[in-house]
Amino acid sequence: MGTVRVGIVGIGNCASSLVQGVEFYRDAEPGAVGLTHPVCAGYAVGDVEFSAAFDVHTGKTGRDLSEAIWAAPNNSRAFAKVPHLGVPVTEGPLADGVGRGSADRLDVRGEASLDDVVRRLKESGTHVLVNFLPVGSQAASELYARAALEAGCAFLNCIPSVVARSPQWAERFAAAGLPLAGDDLKSQFGATLIHRALVDVLRRNGVALRSTYQLLGGGNMDFWNMQDAERMADKKATKAQGMFAGGTDAAGAGAGKAAGAEPQVHVGADFIPFLGDRKVAFIRVEAEAFGGTPLDIDLRMEVDDSPSAAGNVLDAVRYLKAALDRGVGGVVDAVAASVMKAAPVPLDETATARGLAELG
Repeated sequence: MGTVRVGIVGIGNCASSLVQGVEFYRDAEPGAVGLTHPVCAGYAVGDVEFSAAFDVHTGKTGRDLSEAIWAAPNNSRAFAKVPHLGVPVTEGPLADGVGRGSADRLDVRGEASLDDVVRRLKESGTHVLVNFLPVGSQAASELYARAALEAGCAFLNCIPSVVARSPQWAERFAAAGLPLAGDDLKSQFGATLIHRALVDVLRRNGVALRSTYQLLGGGNMDFWNMQDAERMADKKATKAQGMFAGGTDAAGAGAGKAAGAEPQVHVGADFIPFLGDRKVAFIRVEAEAFGGTPLDIDLRMEVDDSPSAAGNVLDAVRYLKAALDRGVGGVVDAVAASVMKAAPVPLDETATARGLAELG
């Protein structure tokens, strides 16, 4: 079926794990540990190749992608040897891609224009552009979305910026016949998935959720960026949507007097340097069960943050390439529902599986 040529915006830990993952699973057989789908919509892992890369950190620009993924402040786990890829990291536009708190930790430039990005995408034959910019990069995300439109690429928005949820952007991609998916990537097996599963099982058994929190800690640049309250606001919104499949009202389906009650929800994140790319999540659920009796759950989980994200991206780029092959334009709801916290149209598992199957 050919190849899936992938461009990456933001060569951080997630990009590192994605690039390593393609090499690690290049010849994977069904049943390979950690790999959900050896083949998606007819494309094997080995069909994925990297075509373009953009960053504003001078320690990464100008270097081959295979080298830039190891440049500080990246601190993700090394689990594969990546050969020279022949893909230089190109300087991109800065816009709001670097937060106030990160400016003094990075040597950045970012003087490229929209036309420069479009030209690079066209010259490299990129099919799918993946947005791995830092949390809170709304203007920069929109700039790259526009570049994808002008270059004829599908766009995968892996951060909480509003792109796929924007009717204007969805309409523009639909009119261009180009696939779009977002917003805010779910981990393959992360805190959002676990939290949502807890909420779902309470709802199905007539237990009313009263309050819940998710407290996160990590030592990578994503957590550093989330110390900015303005940038963290986007993350809180998509986290809440991911927990409740579209809104907190989905959690209020309990029995008796609790029916329809709106739960209290809190999401917090702390930067803990010695954790590196590990993410520790503490989840607490306080609920009301039969006869108004209390039911409380406390859970702790720990996972390598970036590899857990990369698996879903590997699936998504292959599905979006299949959508591109079929001339599907606009938000691809099944892809968004499958791998995003804040999908524009939340779908249940059956509808999601049906939509993905239609892509091949």
